[in-house]
Amino acid sequence: MSYLLPHLHSGWAVDQAILAEEERLVVIRFGHDWDETCMQMDEVLASVAETIKNFAVIYLVDITEEQTHHDRSWHRKQQ
Repeated sequence: MSYLLPHLHSGWAVDQAILAEEERLVVIRFGHDWDETCMQMDEVLASVAETIKNFAVIYLVDITEEQTHHDRSWHRKQQ
C-alpha cells in the first residue's frame, strides 16, 4: 500500500516537508516498504489520509533508500 502515499527520498526532502507545513501535523512513517508490519501500517495510514487531510499530512520514508536522515535522528535521541 506504500504506493498510495507520497514518499520522501532524501533527508533534505524530509526537512523541507516538515518546514513547509505551518498548519498541519506532519506524520512520517520511517521503515521498509517491503516489511509486513510497515505494509499494514501503510494500509491504515492510507485509509485515514483523506479523513485527516485538513489537519495532518502523511509521508513515507523507505529507510533502505534514505538512511542518512534516519540515522541522524536516531543519533540525536541517544545523546
